[in-house]
Amino acid sequence: MLLNAKTAISTPQVLLVPYSKWHVPKYHEWMKDEEIQKATASEPLTLEEEYAMQQSWRQDPDKLTFIICHPVKSNPVNSRPESELGEGEEEEEEEEEEEEIQLPKTADTPDKMLGDINLFLRIDDGDDGSAAASVVGEIELMIAEKVNQGRGFGRAALLAFLGYVRGWEGGVVGEFLERDESALAALGDLGSFSSSGGCFGGGVGRLGCLSVKIGEGNERSLGLFESVGFRRVSEVPNYFGEFELRMTLGLGGEAQVEGYREVGYEG
Repeated sequence: MLLNAKTAISTPQVLLVPYSKWHVPKYHEWMKDEEIQKATASEPLTLEEEYAMQQSWRQDPDKLTFIICHPVKSNPVNSRPESELGEGEEEEEEEEEEEEIQLPKTADTPDKMLGDINLFLRIDDGDDGSAAASVVGEIELMIAEKVNQGRGFGRAALLAFLGYVRGWEGGVVGEFLERDESALAALGDLGSFSSSGGCFGGGVGRLGCLSVKIGEGNERSLGLFESVGFRRVSEVPNYFGEFELRMTLGLGGEAQVEGYREVGYEG
């Protein structure tokens, strides 16, 4: 997706950056791991195929992708603690401007990479085709190396990603439908579409829901997604041994991130 081509997301816990060509060799090494292949339902690719896939993920209108990295350490905003105020002196109530983050060139080098988080967009009209068609975004989240798992990076990345999707929902849906004619046709007669506003018959373009599919034995991931508002579609796993969990963006208010900032990215 082109929407996030020049945008990184910085939080105190993680940095999310667009998937760029210098990330490919490290990503390729991750995907050689059979456990990761099984968890992500992926087939091993050659390095050349991985470079081609990187270009696809950056350009295809149905894929929104970020690489998860260690956070950028920025200087704290200057302020005077209450203990330093003179007698009778009141601290000014004016809001202090946040210090602008400048991403160093080393912010997303291979040694900073932790994993990736993706949104795959599709049209869903229900299992039997009887429901109204809607745009569904399926999330995939991976913290690749065991040494980095269970340390809160996955949760931080998910919350930051949900914040971005929530803030840019119209742009995400808009690019998908503007650049994928078959998807727009599958939605049927929804009136005029404006790419600038992401509008359908006067309403803002919306995701029907967010979805994630998790193996029945992956209690850690199930607990993570349920903790931010996702709910299981069924009490029993599907044919592939997976639970599908869904959430509408309007129910994810608890997924706000303190210190969330969108910053410019040159990739």
